[in-house]
Amino acid sequence: MNEKPGPRNNEQPATSDQQRNYPLNQLYFYLTEGCNLACRHCWIQPKFQGSGHSSPAMDLGLFRLIIDQAKPLGLSVVKLTGGEPLIHPRINEMLDYIKREDLRLTVETNGVALTQELAEKMKSCKNPFVSVSIDGVRPETHEWVRGVAGCLDQAVQGIRHLVQAGFRPQVIMTIMRRNRDEMEEVVKLAESLGAGSVKFNVVQPTARGELMQQGGETLSIEELVEIGQWVETELSSRSGIRLHYGHPAAFRPLSRMFSDDGGGCTVCGIFGILGVLANGNYALCGIGETVPDLIFGHAEIDRLEDVWRNTEILQQIRSGLPSRLKEVCGECLMKERCFGSCIAQNYYRTKDLWAPFWFCQEARKKNLFPETRVWRSPKIP
Repeated sequence: MNEKPGPRNNEQPATSDQQRNYPLNQLYFYLTEGCNLACRHCWIQPKFQGSGHSSPAMDLGLFRLIIDQAKPLGLSVVKLTGGEPLIHPRINEMLDYIKREDLRLTVETNGVALTQELAEKMKSCKNPFVSVSIDGVRPETHEWVRGVAGCLDQAVQGIRHLVQAGFRPQVIMTIMRRNRDEMEEVVKLAESLGAGSVKFNVVQPTARGELMQQGGETLSIEELVEIGQWVETELSSRSGIRLHYGHPAAFRPLSRMFSDDGGGCTVCGIFGILGVLANGNYALCGIGETVPDLIFGHAEIDRLEDVWRNTEILQQIRSGLPSRLKEVCGECLMKERCFGSCIAQNYYRTKDLWAPFWFCQEARKKNLFPETRVWRSPKIP
């Protein structure tokens, strides 16, 4: 039977494991409920915000209040994402506040609204990192994915602004049946623009991505595993920039797992991250837009310290990972680093925090999961 976490209860006594002091290292701000593109694979599925229209967005005062409450809990990094974060009407003031508070900045953007002024303002923040989505080198490919004519040229121009400001941004490409043949060309484009890395994301079967999967627009597990091997071995070896492929740690070769070339595996940050939705709700991440169970409170009502220390689901995750993971994830030798790959995705599919990650589960069914990464009981003579 699937185990469904109960509602938040701040009066419930915590166990000794739950009372461990986890610092709140990062806040993921989903700044807007709208987006200037209409991406067919988006797991947040924001409303399309065209010219002359606006969608609800995070209040600037609430943004500052949340950061002020998070700093005593250990906050060091602020990630801005969306919807599209750069269309927030107060984005300049938000960037100024992040700089003033000496917090590291991370931004995920589609690049369409990325001006030279914004690039320079982001560069003035502490140790900033920016990624821009490019889903194909041909306008008809990228714009089929992103849903708006002309958006490829705008995204490329956004990358040029970043490079001119001193960034070596990351290019993110989400691979699917329509664009898989353009992967190497995207790497070459990224190199020519001055990017520092390319990350290949796999479409997650969540929200719009789930519809793509049902419509046969995503790749099979056999194709995803094969492409991952190609990226990790062949494409990475002939690329002048770092490449990352979004398969779980168990599928990465040891030669890349602990290397310095950007392909290595790092311990999951789930114990130190909290999401903040555009309306001020605290959530595990942006999954709160589609899974109300993973919303933990509201910034105008609940003290952040209470949410961070006492939310029952967060306590369950801290005390249960990775030991309570099930099936292939429970048997995997990489579970101490991977932690089930994406708890939010696993819960979306099954309403069970400890369910196995879909990619690994499908690979195991097809005998594609690396058996050398599965724990085996020693034989007793």
